Amino acid sequence: MLSVRIICVGKLKEKYLKEGIDEYAKRLSRFCKFEIIEVSEELCNDLSAKNIQNVKTCEGERLISKLKGYCIALDLKGKMLTSRQISDKISSLKQNGMSTVSFVIGGSHGLSQELLDKCDFSLCFGAITYPHQLIRLVLTEQIYRAFMIEEGRAYHK
Repeated sequence: MLSVRIICVGKLKEKYLKEGIDEYAKRLSRFCKFEIIEVSEELCNDLSAKNIQNVKTCEGERLISKLKGYCIALDLKGKMLTSRQISDKISSLKQNGMSTVSFVIGGSHGLSQELLDKCDFSLCFGAITYPHQLIRLVLTEQIYRAFMIEEGRAYHK
């Protein structure tokens, strides 16, 4: 069974987001082993370019330590895919023997270049910026949608 992981920065605090993710995680359990791995957020009060870079580097090192399998970074500079294309990508990885797919979500300042270089693919969910807490729910739903598309289920319509 495919293992799908979301590796992300920070703890999820909002109850409504937790409930939504839990619902999709429950639905995903029949298609894959699904888990969310959280790494600690680096606090930064001084938003100078140098400090932001340091935050991204520290968080990036924590994220890199958790990478496994085929790694997809969520990044504004990534490639935009339709839900069907995301489904096709996951299906192709499974068919090619990949046992683990890891999606990576950075903190509020984004991902370090070092982490992006270690990922196999960068995915963008559009030109707008999502809070990194909310994108977990959006990504979890899209992963579920991908499996439903693969199964030919009506959910996608």
